[in-house]
Amino acid sequence: MSSTRPIRALLRGLEVLHVLNRHNGATVSEVASTIDLPRTTTYRILETLCVAGYAYRAVSDDRYRLTIMVRGLSDGFDDEAWVTQIARPYLYELGRELVWPVTIATLSGRTMLVRQNTDHRSPLAVEKRGPGFRVSILGSAAGIAYLSFCQKEQRDTLLDLLGKSKRVEDQPARNRKKVYETLVETRKRGFAIWDRARRISDEKSFAVPVMAEDRLLATLTIRFASTAVSETEGIERFIPKLRIVAKQIGDEFARQHLEDNIVLPLSMEALTG
Repeated sequence: MSSTRPIRALLRGLEVLHVLNRHNGATVSEVASTIDLPRTTTYRILETLCVAGYAYRAVSDDRYRLTIMVRGLSDGFDDEAWVTQIARPYLYELGRELVWPVTIATLSGRTMLVRQNTDHRSPLAVEKRGPGFRVSILGSAAGIAYLSFCQKEQRDTLLDLLGKSKRVEDQPARNRKKVYETLVETRKRGFAIWDRARRISDEKSFAVPVMAEDRLLATLTIRFASTAVSETEGIERFIPKLRIVAKQIGDEFARQHLEDNIVLPLSMEALTG
């Protein structure tokens, strides 16, 4: 049986990704030495990864490191697993208590991906969104919260990528100053707010970060009708509970990661810079 010849350039690119992941960043010379490639070839591969958004070159030490975009390569594995095993029970209990639909989402490429929600359990959810639904980063409370609390390198890379996008929902990234004003305000407040006009009733969303120690895992969001709950009332009723559950999820993730020695396909340390 004949076999297709492998693409050597792709194999080398994957080898470079593995080197950056293992060492949490490396210089051109270090990568070239590790995989026994000419320095010029290694440089071209690293710069290609930067152009694609999977790596960046740190000005401080001239080392190449992976960006958060690499997480998109393992979305169907680690995110799905920990959401199912850890976050879902907390999410369902929170949804039962607050009644309004709640959602946990993770970054996936250039969008936020809904991993689990309580839409079909909530009698107040007008739109029934299921797991797998995507929302834009700059057009959702989940995305704004993620950008506000992720590492600076991740944030800059994401905004660069969104700024080059032709999608209408990504256009705000071209006004970097305005975006940063929103992110600074969100970080100071501790949670993101997003308003969405709907034909039936305007919708408001609040989102808080889910952190495992200093690692940003996801965002936890609640949606509710602006006509039913005012912003002030929503902040008083929902934000404390969202924060408690976000902390419980993050603490449980950290505990299991430590006790069970969970191995992710790409280390969180490398992905968070």
